[in-house]
Amino acid sequence: MSAESLTAEPATTRFSSWRLLASNPVTVASIVVLGLIIAGALLAPWLAPYGANEINVANQLQPPSVEHWFGTDDLGRDIFSRVILAAGTSLTIAFAAVGFALLVGGGIGIVSGYFGGPTDAVLMRVVDIMFAFPVLLLALAIVAIFQPGIPTTIIAIGVVYTPIFARVARGSALSVRTSPFVQVSQTMGTPAVSILGRHVLPNISGPLIVQTSLSLAFAILSEAALSFLGLGVQPPDPSWGGMIFTAQGFLGLAWWMAIFPGAAIFVTALAFNLVGDGLRDVLDPRQRTIIEARRTA
Repeated sequence: MSAESLTAEPATTRFSSWRLLASNPVTVASIVVLGLIIAGALLAPWLAPYGANEINVANQLQPPSVEHWFGTDDLGRDIFSRVILAAGTSLTIAFAAVGFALLVGGGIGIVSGYFGGPTDAVLMRVVDIMFAFPVLLLALAIVAIFQPGIPTTIIAIGVVYTPIFARVARGSALSVRTSPFVQVSQTMGTPAVSILGRHVLPNISGPLIVQTSLSLAFAILSEAALSFLGLGVQPPDPSWGGMIFTAQGFLGLAWWMAIFPGAAIFVTALAFNLVGDGLRDVLDPRQRTIIEARRTA
């Protein structure tokens, strides 16, 4: 079931939804893991025992040890330090890109779903054109037009996920605009902007929250892919994808060069996905009813 299939949730049931979320051990564990990752990224400048580009050729390709927990790379740089310092870059790109997609795509979807008619037709055709391009190909095209780097990576990933948020917001807005409280507001002559802000947006927040969490997982993977191809974060700035690219020439000699940044990508993306699944279970009234029925059976 996709995030687009979620329906609006009455405010009186939100407390029970979050209580149900807290009773899901997998979701709670994923939230804790994400909290630790984010905290580690924020505190990385103080937690990293070495600089990201602190070269020590005498210690190159050293296996994990007490001195270098994740070992060292081909230039003698501490991999643990580079992994936790790269976390801040990856998370910044992911949150900024998804935030961009949420604002732009969500705005397009809300306007399209609420007004319908020609507005809906024109906006959805633009979204359909964007959907016609494969995700990675569209991101590569955007990066190829502009100079590779963190700002371009944010824009590229944000544009790629904009149509997804547009579809989710539109589907939810279509169901909300026929609700009694929206129709009463329209009859009273309430401005459309006020209706969108006071009635439509709060009632479609559930699907958008779920989609945000799921998109953050894919944004982490997309950033790693672009950096691996040399089109994302540029050296000497550390990035998980760039570290894996460097490691591919030393897989037979230093497996740790690829394992630890790869594990960071895997764990972070998985945690975001599991949180998204947990949110979907409690914010979808039908799914929540099934879960509550199982608990009381």
